[in-house]
Amino acid sequence: MGVLFRYSYDVIYLHIILPMKLPMYDALKSSLNKLKNNKIFELSVVAVIIISALEIGAKTFELTDSAISITDILDVFITVFFLFELSIRFIAEENKKEFFKQGWNIFDTLVVIISLVPINDSEMALLARLVRVFRVLRMVSVVPELRVLINSLVKALPQLGYVVLLMFIIFYIYAAIGSFLFSAINPILWGDIAISMLTLFRVMTFEDWTDVQYETMEVYPYSWIFYLTFIFFTAFAFLNMVIGIVVNVMEEEHALMRSETEPSMTDLHNEIQELKTILLELKVESKEESISETSIETDK
Repeated sequence: MGVLFRYSYDVIYLHIILPMKLPMYDALKSSLNKLKNNKIFELSVVAVIIISALEIGAKTFELTDSAISITDILDVFITVFFLFELSIRFIAEENKKEFFKQGWNIFDTLVVIISLVPINDSEMALLARLVRVFRVLRMVSVVPELRVLINSLVKALPQLGYVVLLMFIIFYIYAAIGSFLFSAINPILWGDIAISMLTLFRVMTFEDWTDVQYETMEVYPYSWIFYLTFIFFTAFAFLNMVIGIVVNVMEEEHALMRSETEPSMTDLHNEIQELKTILLELKVESKEESISETSIETDK
């Protein structure tokens, strides 16, 4: 009897309930997708992220009891809104597995889930507060232009690694030379190679570097060559190399983003071929109709 009941339920569910649910789910997904792509909704998300940042900053000051209760209410509202916004994005996603393959979606999900941890009287209170600080980073996942910047920086890291390695070699060589030549003049700045590298970093950032130069020029008048060549290699040449690498990767990211939104030449060619095929079929159908009409008239 139980097997018969189970079989009857499966038949009813597959043939009656499930066909009714699917159109409702598709309609809900379509409505949520329109809401997700709505500019007003996107601006609302950005506004809530800004309010979240202000609320986090306000908690660093000494507040009155009324202000603390307002920030607590705001915190609950922001957490619920983020949970609502994340649910909309997840339901509107066509392929649910692809949703969690994107790094920013995983980041948003972790931030929202940990934000649900209550702050007061909790062992994870410190972690919850720190995660609420990272809610400001959700601005990157919401604004596409910021995502392009972050993705460009991440993709440029391997190339920047070689530039940093070459810069370290230059630092090491100049630090060794400076330690050998200038340690007797000022052991505080040039005592060993490690301190010399810190001094050279000060020179590279132009932090009172002329004082360091004039001190050594009193003993070595041509030591200005040492400083100027170092500044040329580090502050000018390497800085321009870093900027060039980042700009090049950013251009590639913008081109990739445009290729995802705009049709390629192959897509346009395929669409033109499809249109030609449809036109030929219409011409053939019109010829067949005209032949059939003339044959009917001749029969009459």
